[in-house]
Amino acid sequence: MLDKKSPLYYNSCKKMHNSRKEQEQPKITKSRIPAFKTIEEEADFWDTHSIEEFADELTPVENVKFVKASPKKALTVRFDEDTFEELTREAREKGIGPSTLARMVILEHLQARRRAS
Repeated sequence: MLDKKSPLYYNSCKKMHNSRKEQEQPKITKSRIPAFKTIEEEADFWDTHSIEEFADELTPVENVKFVKASPKKALTVRFDEDTFEELTREAREKGIGPSTLARMVILEHLQARRRAS
């Protein structure tokens, strides 16, 4: 039995305490998947990486429930051919469809007007 005043006793108690703390609190490791500032940045990353590379960081999810989207209203917008081609080209560069890009532009415009008023 070690003397309680002995440095060996102190060190062994400290090691036991630290090992118990480690067992109680799982280590949180930083993810190798970076935080992205934009969707484009994330798309570029996933274009060159596989989710399989990060399988050890994934956790199974149980009892997933999908919520039905609320009904949306459709709007037909007519463009001349040049404008439509430009919209399509820009959308392709962003990796989205022209309808999605048009919707994004309209929503951004409306949001900016709301903030201004």
